[in-house]
Amino acid sequence: MSNRVTIQDIADALGISRNTVSKALNNTGVIAEATREKVMQKAIEMGYKQFSIAEFSNFNNFNDLVSNSIKQSEIILLTSTFLNNSHFASLMLDKFQRELSQLNYTLTIIRVLPEELSSLKLPSSFNKHTCAGIICFEMFDKDYNHMISNLNIPILFVDSHVLTSNPINSDFLYMENTSGIQQLISEMVHRGKRKIGFIGEINHCQSFYERYLAFRNGLLFHNIEYYDKFCFTNHNVDKSLQTQSSYLEYLHNCLDNLDELPDLFICANDFIALDVISVLKIKGYKVPDDVLLCGFDNSPESRIISPPLTTIHIHSQIMGVCAAELLFSRIKEPTLNYRKMYTETTLILRESTNH
Repeated sequence: MSNRVTIQDIADALGISRNTVSKALNNTGVIAEATREKVMQKAIEMGYKQFSIAEFSNFNNFNDLVSNSIKQSEIILLTSTFLNNSHFASLMLDKFQRELSQLNYTLTIIRVLPEELSSLKLPSSFNKHTCAGIICFEMFDKDYNHMISNLNIPILFVDSHVLTSNPINSDFLYMENTSGIQQLISEMVHRGKRKIGFIGEINHCQSFYERYLAFRNGLLFHNIEYYDKFCFTNHNVDKSLQTQSSYLEYLHNCLDNLDELPDLFICANDFIALDVISVLKIKGYKVPDDVLLCGFDNSPESRIISPPLTTIHIHSQIMGVCAAELLFSRIKEPTLNYRKMYTETTLILRESTNH
């Protein structure tokens, strides 16, 4: 054929859309690798020379051309926080990376800086051309998450901002946030404990929001009164100004306003529970003598603090396996319906609730 073969000619020959052919030839957007190979092979057969990836004459054969066009073997992890060994993510990411290596992908971890979040800019080290997929961990800025979900790259969020409106084009992976809290409330009711509070910013992320809903639904199920004074959920400080010291001050003020302590505080995670223990100690209160306490995550600190903390264990390794399954099925078939998956968690009773 002549050099005047068009994208529409290739689309007609394959019975697919012109847009799909354009994405394959220009290496843009998200399409299945098998489709990309089929389009490029047909383009070569028909004598189409105009696509921007490379001139066919620069390669020894078709396989070299296809290999060059799909060198998207990098999985990029975006996070807005530091992931240390105390974080449940460390075990999850170890398992996730092992799954990647078996599929010949590499993992690059990039921290998104506060100024990049506020300006809705990708980090300078982010390379869209080599990126096969994105996994977002503790990315809780709604506007930024919408921005990266429109990059036409397969993306998976592990936890997210609170999803109450404006659907986002992505898959989501969460730990199961409900059953452990409701199981604990049932145990408390059995023991005659009916004054229960919740500590944690419910709009911080989807998981905190779900844990708060689990707390409220547990009270409702057992016909227990909700005490607003025992719920510290509204730390109104600009995100850029939030520090551990400011949160400790917030806890001090909340506790100062109480005329009594509840039977139990349920905390949105272990690190909040550790802060609560330190503030209670300053005020002369003891856990569990004066108030029972529960966290969430089963961090290493929860096991060594005195008293050892009742918490809810996240099965990190299965989260790593599920993250790989979700992301790579999306890479393989971009047109799949978007999915939301939850992995098992387990209540662990320790001395902070008199176990």
